[in-house]
Amino acid sequence: MRFDVVTLFPELFAPFLTSGITRRAYESAQVDVQLTNPRDFASGTYRRIDDRPFGGGPGMVLMAEPLAQSLAHIRLQRTASAPVVLFSPIGKALDHRLVQEFSSGPGAILLCGRYEGLDQRFIDTHVDVQISLGDFVLSGGEIAAMALLDSVARLQPGVLSDPESHHQDSFNPALDGLLDCPHYTRPEDWAGLPVPPVLLSGHHVNIERWRREQSLALTVRHRPDLLEKARLAGLLSKRDERYLAALGDIAIMAG
Repeated sequence: MRFDVVTLFPELFAPFLTSGITRRAYESAQVDVQLTNPRDFASGTYRRIDDRPFGGGPGMVLMAEPLAQSLAHIRLQRTASAPVVLFSPIGKALDHRLVQEFSSGPGAILLCGRYEGLDQRFIDTHVDVQISLGDFVLSGGEIAAMALLDSVARLQPGVLSDPESHHQDSFNPALDGLLDCPHYTRPEDWAGLPVPPVLLSGHHVNIERWRREQSLALTVRHRPDLLEKARLAGLLSKRDERYLAALGDIAIMAG
């Protein structure tokens, strides 16, 4: 798959694409990332890519024409069509389901906005999908683009050392969309805090049951919305429901 990133700051991506486990996906071109600077397609001596907003107000707005020229150049280089994605506060939230869609598709053209945003006429004409990382504002779309690229890269075969690793991630369908359980490693006792005995028992059925229960407990405590989604989808077993009911009884008794 190929991701084309339209950014005024391509240098921000160099350490990201060459560091960590996910670099395997970029080095092997499993996830081919190409960077395009719209300033290269701006006209005039100063290659201006922004201007003041009509109607007044603070800040600057990215001009439509350099972005359109960038997009035309990218499409000439691509062998397959791909959606044009803008990172924006009005976009749909980036979640695991959306990441999985991108991870099995042809890639995308990612637009990294800056300043007060992009000329709306360009958005109306060319943008297919708008995505948000959450209810906060970033200085530009580069961090959001990296978040999407990283989440897609780690799902590619051979990228993670253990191919089963991402199956146990929070939000993964293998966990029915619930939060992951806690994890422990050596030493068995750290600062007077021991590892839960069940994890040292070697009894795999009990270990898996403990992990499921911990996943349920964390989810009901921190993300009850995910638990409700799993329940509505029929993903919770009778044993799950009994455990959750017991948790409720414990909370009532403690209160």
